Amino acid sequence: MNSWARLALGATTTGAATVVYAAGVERRRWTLREATLPVLAPDARPLRVLHVSDLHITPGQQSKQKWVAALAELEPDLVVNTGDNLAHPRAVPTAVAALGPLLERPGLFVFGSNDYFGPTPKNPARYLTKSERRIHGEPLPWRDLRAALVERGWADVTHERVTLDVAGVTVAAAGVDDPHLGLDRYDRVAGRATGDPVLRLGLTHSPEPRVLDAFAADGYDLVLAGHTHGGQLRLPGFGAIITNCGIDRSRARGASRWGTHMHLHVSAGLGTSPFAPVRFACPPEASLLTLVPRPTTTEAVEATPATASVEVG
Repeated sequence: MNSWARLALGATTTGAATVVYAAGVERRRWTLREATLPVLAPDARPLRVLHVSDLHITPGQQSKQKWVAALAELEPDLVVNTGDNLAHPRAVPTAVAALGPLLERPGLFVFGSNDYFGPTPKNPARYLTKSERRIHGEPLPWRDLRAALVERGWADVTHERVTLDVAGVTVAAAGVDDPHLGLDRYDRVAGRATGDPVLRLGLTHSPEPRVLDAFAADGYDLVLAGHTHGGQLRLPGFGAIITNCGIDRSRARGASRWGTHMHLHVSAGLGTSPFAPVRFACPPEASLLTLVPRPTTTEAVEATPATASVEVG
């Protein structure tokens, strides 16, 4: 075998092994990401927030269902779900079973595009290009999912402002409908939160800069988002290849700053489209965020987000 043949064989073997790993191993390598964010008012007690997003669940996904349900053992003070829960018209019972134990905790949610419309086959090349053309699949029963979540006590903050007491901490929260579909109407929740909340929390499925800028201008402390899948395919030393939205690649996953005051946390999510069931260097994740008070002006150095990942299951 000549050198070119050996090279071709090696490349083919490596490529096949990568696909097998990305499709058969990593997309089920459930991971808990942890971060500490200094976003609370001074002297507040820490708050533990579980951020889940982008389940893209279908009937029969028992491994994912059991892992998500087991997150209740973390005993978070608040659960935040930033959308794209469904990937099949009969997935609501599976989604509710997965989230069921978490519904015993206080919760907030908004929906994403794949709660409204099912996935469709797409040319993989479109992943690497920006396109304004949207291809919608069949309508999904998002109203049924909303009814189940609300019945169990979670608050839908889509174009709503709510104030709730979470473990003795006053949280003022607001959210928008999915900016990826152009459904966001920030004017419906615009303005600074009333009263003196310990935390001003914003929710959006897709972290589009126009929405983040609006939350920041209204003095929000933290915005939680999903949608990016962390890039879904990441290259070691390079990071996310694409974000599928307006933020830069460095913010595709985890905690970052947006402006001088606000923090942003983007979940890499727990699922994939059934038509693109691969992840590489970006395992499916949920995030446990420990929120702590901001440093006072007397402290010389402002704290920075500390992030770690723990593989579970």
